[in-house]
Amino acid sequence: MSDSRGSILWVDDEIEHLKPHILFLKEKGYALSQASNGQDAIELCKVNNYDLILLDQSMPGMDGLETLSEIKKNRSSQLIIMITKTEDEWLMDEAMSGQVEQFLIKPVNPNQIFMACKQALEFDKLHEKKVTSDYLKEFQEIDELMNQDLNTDDWWRLYDRLVDWQIKFDTYRDTGLSNVLNEQIKTCNKEFSNFVEGHYRTWMTNNARPLLPNDIFNHYIKPELKNGNKICLLVLDCMRYDHFKAMMPLLETLFTIDLKYCLSLIPTATPYSRNAIFCGMFPDEMVTKYSEQESDMRSDATSLNQHEEQFLMDQMNKAGLESKSIHYHKIWAVEEGKKFEKRIKDYANKDLVSIVVNFVDILAHKSSQMDVLKEMVPDESGYRTAVKSWLENSWLFQVLKHLANKDFTVIMTSDHGSIRVKNDVIVSADRNASSGVRYKYGRNLNTNKKHALIIKEPEQYRLPVFGAQPSYIIAKDDNYFVYPNEAHKYQEKFKNSFQHGGISMEEMIVPLGIMKGRS
Repeated sequence: MSDSRGSILWVDDEIEHLKPHILFLKEKGYALSQASNGQDAIELCKVNNYDLILLDQSMPGMDGLETLSEIKKNRSSQLIIMITKTEDEWLMDEAMSGQVEQFLIKPVNPNQIFMACKQALEFDKLHEKKVTSDYLKEFQEIDELMNQDLNTDDWWRLYDRLVDWQIKFDTYRDTGLSNVLNEQIKTCNKEFSNFVEGHYRTWMTNNARPLLPNDIFNHYIKPELKNGNKICLLVLDCMRYDHFKAMMPLLETLFTIDLKYCLSLIPTATPYSRNAIFCGMFPDEMVTKYSEQESDMRSDATSLNQHEEQFLMDQMNKAGLESKSIHYHKIWAVEEGKKFEKRIKDYANKDLVSIVVNFVDILAHKSSQMDVLKEMVPDESGYRTAVKSWLENSWLFQVLKHLANKDFTVIMTSDHGSIRVKNDVIVSADRNASSGVRYKYGRNLNTNKKHALIIKEPEQYRLPVFGAQPSYIIAKDDNYFVYPNEAHKYQEKFKNSFQHGGISMEEMIVPLGIMKGRS
């Protein structure tokens, strides 16, 4: 039943009058089968796999819609083009609800039928071919950009282009170019790591720096509140830039979105970057002002983000916004999210609603520990799909619907992203060194500087100083740290898992969406 261009079943009670059309399609390379009524068509579909069915609506006995319904019971993905004599809207609605690919009005000529078949059967193939051609052209352009002196905006635009291709290849997996794209991203990450290493210390003392987490409040929240606007600060811990872009079609049904970016602080981890969003300070300033936070970080406590609400209140007072009402809420579990959704009407009376959601971060960390999640999130594409699906079916989407209708400006961002780690790097460290696999701090830390940024003077990086002779090591690219005597254990647990704390585009180039309701 197969042919180089596909097999077609044409169902029409006047099939004998369509021989010129059938001959024309055969000449174009399609294999044609025929049926003069719905019941025969159903029986033929039980024993043959047709690539496409041309189905007449107006047939005696079992009509086209009834035939369509029966065929779809056993073959829900069957491609069908409906052909009818009428343009009645109700009929079109009925047909479309049955997942009809196209709707043609009689009389139809042979060329019209041919074009409809070609579009239905070959659109994806033709589009895939164009996507392949376009990427190969862009590959060269991106490769040439690597030889130029790029600034942070250039790196954002470059990464944005790479992310767009990742999302396109999620749809067109058969191009075979995903591996090429991944290698190009790996090459770009090496150059990006060099860029960050060469410029980061300058950003710590220069007001002309790129937007950092500790700048978000003053740049985007403070001005809106002073103008009397309502703000929702939505922080999705560990949300990557590609996650946001994958979710954008869904978010754009509710909001107009101005997509910008922010650069995460290093280490790209909650104690540094997320706390910086809420306190508006560099990490060294934060631990100086807040002794509780200094104690938590010095001891490498289980939770290092317990004081965000206090940080936010203090930042509001410093900005002269103490009269504004605030609600802060951190959500770890689905049940807590559903409770929050039920009370959103109460919270929406506040001037500033701040929501921290940990789902994406939990998904990243748990996927390295649970076999079922490893299968669900085996790679970046699976990660994007999981995050998008979660948002679409989550309590958070319902909350966003409400905020969009209440004239809130939603500032949706993250503290850092994550990267799938692949290359283990041996590290030597004091027994009291911190436990992370992408960054560590402590005494006597050492590793190959090819694979990590080695920081012997934390003050230059605005990092806290804990104890005597402190140092930090920050993994570059897709590396992760292992101890010599436990290398196999770490490899088994962490290789190909999503981690953060290091230097990569995926971790440092963070989405910042300024979203205003469409209503």
